[in-house]
Amino acid sequence: MIVTRELISRRGFLGRGTEVAGGLLVGAMTIPTAVAAAPAKTSAKMRFGLTTYQWGKDWDIPTLITNCAQAGAPGVELRTSSSYAHGVELGINDQRRSEVTKRFQDCPVTLVGLASGENLDSPDPAKLKAAIENMKGYLKLSHDVGGSGVRVLPNAFHKEVPREQTIAQIAKALDAIGAYAADYGQQVRLEAHGSAGELPTIRAIMDQVHQPGVRVKLNSSPRDNEGKGFEYNFNLVKPFLGSTVHVHDLSDSKFPNQLQIDLLVKMDWAGWILLESSAKVPDRVQALRQQRELWEKMVAKSLKG
Repeated sequence: MIVTRELISRRGFLGRGTEVAGGLLVGAMTIPTAVAAAPAKTSAKMRFGLTTYQWGKDWDIPTLITNCAQAGAPGVELRTSSSYAHGVELGINDQRRSEVTKRFQDCPVTLVGLASGENLDSPDPAKLKAAIENMKGYLKLSHDVGGSGVRVLPNAFHKEVPREQTIAQIAKALDAIGAYAADYGQQVRLEAHGSAGELPTIRAIMDQVHQPGVRVKLNSSPRDNEGKGFEYNFNLVKPFLGSTVHVHDLSDSKFPNQLQIDLLVKMDWAGWILLESSAKVPDRVQALRQQRELWEKMVAKSLKG
């Protein structure tokens, strides 16, 4: 059961919210407007969505669309792994890829892209080659299902390998992947993850990357406060930011969520804030809605200056 373009268009969802004659129609079911509340209309260009790492792990595509619509989260990033109910994986055939594309074309939720678990740090040449080839497969898959990019991880330093060598290896691999991505109009999203994912290290990697389609994906980690502080570290990678950022619990004081939103609003960033949460909650749709509301308040505060 999906939300059809005839019932509510993506443009209507993003521009006017989810209110249509007193509720959002999903199949034959009407969701009350109070439940399907739309994100607050602001002049900020960023948008809010979900990455399916945990909260969406067991939701198939129709369920993802319905639940994101209910929560007022008009974007979704699909985490890839055989354990995910959405089933958008490397092995699906052309017919299934077309079906996925149509489902997202005919609904108010945007497929932002894929979040692969591939990493580029392995000192084993065979493993590194496999990761690069898998990333190429994911980029083609993202293109085929209507996504705009794929997440990749740096990921770790190894005690037997000089740090500079690992940084150079990751950068070289990113260039190879980025060249392939360009042929499909895709963005390679290097997430600040793992021991090789601290923001100063991400900057060192990006200084050696030449492909313009390789961009940085912030991961909103408390360690981003270390060294000279969050704003300094943010500014290190600011020139390379891509169109997605992962956030976690927006009420968690261990990370400067408001400052990050302030800095993104200030630079007029036009990407997707994607919630990644593994919190055990009784109602994930309600929890997603609450996180979206927190994000709205932070954006509104930023816009007030």
